[in-house]
Amino acid sequence: MGIERLVVIGGDAAGMSAASQARRRRGEDDLEIVVIERGRFSSYSACGIPYLVSGEVDGLDALIARTPQEHRKRGMDLRMGVEAEGLDLDRREIAVRDLGTGRADRIGFDQLVLATGAVPIRPPLPGIDAPGVYGVQTLEDARELTGWLAPEHRTAVVIGGGYIGIEMAEAMVRKGLRVTVVDRSAHPMSTLDPDMGALVQEAMEGMGIEVVTGTEAREIEVVDGRASAVLTADGRFPADIVVLGLGVRPATELAREAGLPLGASGGLHTDVRMRVGSDGIWAGGDCVEVLNLVSGRRQHIALGTHANKHGRVIGTNIGGDYATFPGVVGTAVSKVCDLEIGRSGLREKDAAAAGYEFVTATIESTGRAGYYPGARSMTVKMIAERLTGRLLGVQIVGRDGAAKRIDTAAVALTHRMTVEEMTSLDLGYAPPFSPVWDPILVAARKAAQKVAEGH
Repeated sequence: MGIERLVVIGGDAAGMSAASQARRRRGEDDLEIVVIERGRFSSYSACGIPYLVSGEVDGLDALIARTPQEHRKRGMDLRMGVEAEGLDLDRREIAVRDLGTGRADRIGFDQLVLATGAVPIRPPLPGIDAPGVYGVQTLEDARELTGWLAPEHRTAVVIGGGYIGIEMAEAMVRKGLRVTVVDRSAHPMSTLDPDMGALVQEAMEGMGIEVVTGTEAREIEVVDGRASAVLTADGRFPADIVVLGLGVRPATELAREAGLPLGASGGLHTDVRMRVGSDGIWAGGDCVEVLNLVSGRRQHIALGTHANKHGRVIGTNIGGDYATFPGVVGTAVSKVCDLEIGRSGLREKDAAAAGYEFVTATIESTGRAGYYPGARSMTVKMIAERLTGRLLGVQIVGRDGAAKRIDTAAVALTHRMTVEEMTSLDLGYAPPFSPVWDPILVAARKAAQKVAEGH
């Protein structure tokens, strides 16, 4: 038997994690590893891009976990600037093209990992391709955006009020620009319930960020060959730079054309071992769907934490061992300036769509003992199943260590705890870190009371 060949399409989190795990378990005399990456960077933290743009992270190199040269020293044939253009599952071949030379080639494979990631949503607006309009997905995007920013720039418009949108709004504020966020939802952060999103909007406006909600961008005005404003039904908003923060969609064109199964969200459908379609085909990262352990439904969630776990599972399985990825509970944290935002589990509308009857409890507390210097408020919202009291979701908006408290909720959700059980959790306490009753426990206690009362 000859050496088996593994081909990985995509050289970032999921792809390189899969390749690295497979290499740890199988040597070069047993497994050849070829990685195809269309960009100029591999193994980097896309999540750090807003902080690179703001200047809090010093230079592109700080976001690169391993260089192509380091991967090659570990026995991987990493081919940069090469794009996969076609996938023939019957012949087990990939059609590729070198983007620099234009040279076409075909690469055979025994095992294939699809880690093609996601692409920014880019609506077909007039002026969308003008200089000064930027998506934020890759390090190339970050380099182009930072190269565009100049001392004379005064205004920025961010289209979209989700995670990327608010993080880029912060980056623009830190660069000294006057910032407007345009979002079609009633409030920014539509991953939260509207009442919690309203708290985010109020805080952003208190920071001097103009938040225009319930409207969509219609056109990007171009003057002298560059973006100058964003036009909406609610008016014209000047912009020396326009940042697109409308989210992403899974990059699955290659897989779809090859006939591999896609889910309702457009992401690849995998089993628990991250296999897709036929034997020897694997997929992970932002191009796949994941199972939500609370709702029981599959959804597309583009996060680096999931991508790295997917890659580890895939590489372990290719390496001859056994690993699974059971699913997620939908945990995410973010911030805009000093406001922290955390969420895990289901929103009210998610719980209703999944068929749950539920109660909600919202409390306001502080992140430290009230008498301790610097104590600041946070709001915690908890959703529980009405009959059983099972925790369904938690959202937190506040300051002073608010965001990472969501991890307590993530563990409780994963293990299907009730809010009554949560009230007895032995959480850490000292005045600099928490009140005697941690905000999570206060919310759980209020939710448990509502469950007991039957409403």
